[in-house]
Amino acid sequence: MNLGPGGLGLGLVALGAAVATGSRVLGVVGIGFVLAGVLTWLWTWFADAPVTVATTVVPTPATEGDPVRLELELGRASRVPLGSLVVRFGLGRLGSRTCRMRGHGRTARGVVELGRLARGVYPITEVEAVAGDLLGLVAVTPRATVQDVSVVVRPRLVGLDGLFSDAGRSVGDGRRLLLRRAAGFDFHSVREYEQGESLRRVHWPTSARRGQLMVKELEDTAHDGVVVILDCDPACQAGGGLETSFDAAVRAAGSIVQAHAERGRLALLVSTGRGRATVAVRSASDLDAMATTLAAAETDARDGLARFLAGEHPWSSSGELVVVTSTTDATAFGRILALSARRSVSVVWIDAPSFAERPTRAEPGLLRLAAHGVPTAAVRHGDDLRRVLGARTMQAVAGG
Repeated sequence: MNLGPGGLGLGLVALGAAVATGSRVLGVVGIGFVLAGVLTWLWTWFADAPVTVATTVVPTPATEGDPVRLELELGRASRVPLGSLVVRFGLGRLGSRTCRMRGHGRTARGVVELGRLARGVYPITEVEAVAGDLLGLVAVTPRATVQDVSVVVRPRLVGLDGLFSDAGRSVGDGRRLLLRRAAGFDFHSVREYEQGESLRRVHWPTSARRGQLMVKELEDTAHDGVVVILDCDPACQAGGGLETSFDAAVRAAGSIVQAHAERGRLALLVSTGRGRATVAVRSASDLDAMATTLAAAETDARDGLARFLAGEHPWSSSGELVVVTSTTDATAFGRILALSARRSVSVVWIDAPSFAERPTRAEPGLLRLAAHGVPTAAVRHGDDLRRVLGARTMQAVAGG
């Protein structure tokens, strides 16, 4: 109820009626309404001053499955006392939230319990502060300034003591061959030729310029980077809440990148999603950036995995390749098999039907890859990623 202009009008009408009829009671009522209208108008004038709203996410960083709360602090420019103060805001796909603020003076604080959130990025939008007077007769909505912030809930990654692909590839007779990490040499400088060195190392342009044999000084480099592809095909999404097949794929991809980075390998996370996000991981700070990117990952790929793998990419020619997917497309498995002829390839397959409580079966494409020696790991609903993606699983297979 807004008693400002309405109260003044009603009070003037009552005073007019009191004068016309000579009623003292109507006169008192009219004066009361006029005073109430003037006071509420003045309160509104002073209370409708800009406010600033600051938000803090606890815990930071937030991880899926953790209880998350949002702490709000509101600063007021006005010193006028308030009867109530409420902040309303939108929180992405979680919808609108309301927080009752408490405090004295020009600072008020409040807490919104968000509960256990699924992985994702929840932008805070449409922030509105509503202040009420002490009698609850009038409310104002001052202009609110809020920092551009989102609630970021990262995937829960697991530490891997070794990887399922470390044990090597199966060959036709069932034996297992240990994989060697790819290595290479980069041209670094030239130096004088020494007796007995191979002529293949002679740098002929420099030798001709200097009039003596000069050889290439090669610097050992770790050309053993790994590219982890996260398939974001919406057709492969199944399940709901905190346990969807795509969330399992995100955890698997992030955990594999983390494991390689901890070994000192350059790891490149590549998303097939609409934005084609790519994150190079070289240090702990890069892991933070990767986790944030994975938090925002969605099943919004424009192309299927087969078409994506057939395209031209900067990372297409070298390095180990890990594909994390839920696809059942035979063409996609054919592309992966073709790539395995030129580079080291492994596959993490997410069994999407198991996340929708539907019967599962062995995937023919995955069996085909395994038969050709491509390391594979199948993740089903309820599986322990540390066990499925770790080296112990493959060691048990090799020993069995």
